Amino acid sequence: MCGRFSITQRNDTMCQMFGAVASNDLPDVPNFNVCPTNQIHVVYSAGDIRRLGAMRWGFAPSWYKALNDGPLLINARAETIADKPAFRDACRTQRCVIMMSGFYEWDRSGDEKQPWYISPAKADLFAFAGIWQDWNFGGERLKTCAMVTTQANAAMGKIHHRMPVFLAQKDWGLWLGEQGHGAAALMRPAAESVMQFHRVSKDVNSNRAFGPHLIAPV
Repeated sequence: MCGRFSITQRNDTMCQMFGAVASNDLPDVPNFNVCPTNQIHVVYSAGDIRRLGAMRWGFAPSWYKALNDGPLLINARAETIADKPAFRDACRTQRCVIMMSGFYEWDRSGDEKQPWYISPAKADLFAFAGIWQDWNFGGERLKTCAMVTTQANAAMGKIHHRMPVFLAQKDWGLWLGEQGHGAAALMRPAAESVMQFHRVSKDVNSNRAFGPHLIAPV
């Protein structure tokens, strides 16, 4: 799974990369320790345009009467996403792209958890598959999202058995629903060549830590 990440690119750079129009509520960048329930950068289709907007990382199904009315759903498993009542409608019609400069994962094989930072090997930014829900209850309205995960490739599997679903640039339109059907075929492990790994400080174990030293190799 993915439970923490960084985003360092400027908002205008992300808009240019995705051909998207920016909303006026985007989170501040850089952020080296993005945590669940934070507002995060998400690209989604809105009619005939792509929009770069902010969504709460923590998917809220339509029947939640409050954001804490059930489990915090930050990830959705690719293998079951089409069948789970919480996700099945969104995976058909409300898919999005979640951007990050890299993400953290913890190796739990030893006596202590060791954090690793996984970043793109050949690009400045990861684009990962997501789904979103426009949650509305009692007059409160909020866009919420979850990241789609799949089984890890061999390299990632040395750290954790799950990983986010990576989207190549040529597949962005298909995942966003702009190019017809076939998005399900994209929910597979990424090639090992798209990512690189290094160990980082245990400071990132705290969700209150901040600063660029969190992604520095140790």
